[in-house]
Amino acid sequence: MISDHRCFFCFVRAFEKLLEKETIDNKAKISFINNMINLYQKTQDNFSAPLFSRELHDILRSYTNNPDPYRDVKRENNNEALKMVPGLNKIIKDSNDPFGTALRLAIAGNIIDFAAKQSFNLQITINKAIDTEFAIDHSTHLRKALRNANSVLYLGDNAGEIVFDRLFIRTIDHPDLTYVVRGAPVINDATMEDAEYTGMKEIANVISSGYDVPSTIPGKSSKEFQKYFSKADVIISKGQGNLEGLLHLNDSRIFFLLLVKCDVVAEFLKVKKDSLVVYNSACQNIFI
Repeated sequence: MISDHRCFFCFVRAFEKLLEKETIDNKAKISFINNMINLYQKTQDNFSAPLFSRELHDILRSYTNNPDPYRDVKRENNNEALKMVPGLNKIIKDSNDPFGTALRLAIAGNIIDFAAKQSFNLQITINKAIDTEFAIDHSTHLRKALRNANSVLYLGDNAGEIVFDRLFIRTIDHPDLTYVVRGAPVINDATMEDAEYTGMKEIANVISSGYDVPSTIPGKSSKEFQKYFSKADVIISKGQGNLEGLLHLNDSRIFFLLLVKCDVVAEFLKVKKDSLVVYNSACQNIFI
């Protein structure tokens, strides 16, 4: 499990921003902070960042009665990404390697992550992704695996980013590909609402994980998800949250695509922060 004391302070910064936006009084905010500290003390011996995040959002909802505090910003991110589609399609079409270019753009879209970054420049990230070498590059193995796969499961991450996933999925053009969204709103992760809004449902079968955690934890997900997860020949996992939930499985079917956005994950993967990664356990062993 990827965990570090620095994860707690990352949560403190993220929830500070959320509390600033909510209309609850100062007494309630202090009470929430005390709950955050108590929850960390209870879970620090077996800390899981995705599960900690899920519990914190559940506690916050009990104060605010707001089921989706990131709903407006998710719509903004989706709209910003959708406006870029014509230009991104041209970049892919004009590329000497459409698959590799679409893959890089999909990873660039992973910058839209309010659990790790409160601000980012999407265009700069796209420009960098086109020209930067992968810090871990198992993309050749991914191409081959996709060609031989009867079924593909694509685990989505954030709103906005889902538009970049859509471009990559169009390029993959696999006849049996299923895209997975979160079971309910958590942080700015994509849900079924985002899949409908961005047109993902027009090009792929879309299901929910059935669980409102900013990660993928098969044992806590729905029976439907577990069925798809079990039968998939190739599993594409987007983002740090999914990495944290699945890396310990050491499953050779899983390809982790992510932009490394924090020092904890960078140190664990032995790469620099802001690196682009395509990682598969069958290609490289990492001590877990």
